[in-house]
Amino acid sequence: MAVLGACSVLVTGANRGIGLELVRQLLSKPDAPRWIFACSREPDGERGQELRNLASKHPYLVMVKLDVTSSASIKDAAVCVENHLKGSGLNLLINNAGIYKNVALDVVDEEDMISEYRTNTIGPLLVSQAFLPLLKRAAQGSSEKGLSCSRAAIINIASILCSFDLFPVLYDKPAVSYRCSKAALNMLTLCQALGYKEDGILCTAIYPGWVKTDMGGQEGELTVAESVQGILDVVSKLSDEHNGAYLNWKGSKLPW
Repeated sequence: MAVLGACSVLVTGANRGIGLELVRQLLSKPDAPRWIFACSREPDGERGQELRNLASKHPYLVMVKLDVTSSASIKDAAVCVENHLKGSGLNLLINNAGIYKNVALDVVDEEDMISEYRTNTIGPLLVSQAFLPLLKRAAQGSSEKGLSCSRAAIINIASILCSFDLFPVLYDKPAVSYRCSKAALNMLTLCQALGYKEDGILCTAIYPGWVKTDMGGQEGELTVAESVQGILDVVSKLSDEHNGAYLNWKGSKLPW
């Protein structure tokens, strides 16, 4: 099992699917983070039950209310996390929350485009901005010189459907608004990689694979556990050369 080395990790969209499994596997690691912040829109709702069960057994797992489409919610979440860290920084932010609509070109409308950009692109932007001071604090307080997830990092969960090079062979699912929002997320990752490099913060986009989740459907090629095991293995090995990279869950580079 790969060693992650992060003392504190925050995951958005943590109440189900990939986000929930990330929390589970982080908790089971021999070098489990000192703090795991599991964020979701309604932590007290029905979909938060599994997360609440985990939190009841692990005192260092903190459930945080965070709606990535609400600036106020994001700011409140950042305050909550900072209060728990008590002067320490945040090592790893995983922007996992997202929505998917398989909408065709001839019927996609303004609301489809706006809603997916708001969640899939603007959400990760605002969340990263809100937690940037804590990421900087972690980077500055680390004895490591290079970029890594044990120092400070932002991981944006990407999609292969936004690859321009692979587009012709992957158009069986038009998903126009989703593709556009995730392509914009890739560009955001590149901007973050250049913008935050001097602060010692690594920024990488990772495609989790076609996973059997509510979003991916049961025809997916990977189980959630397989996908997350791969993601965490890749994350643990990231370094300067991966800053701004677009990778899959195996660590292979994807074509832009």
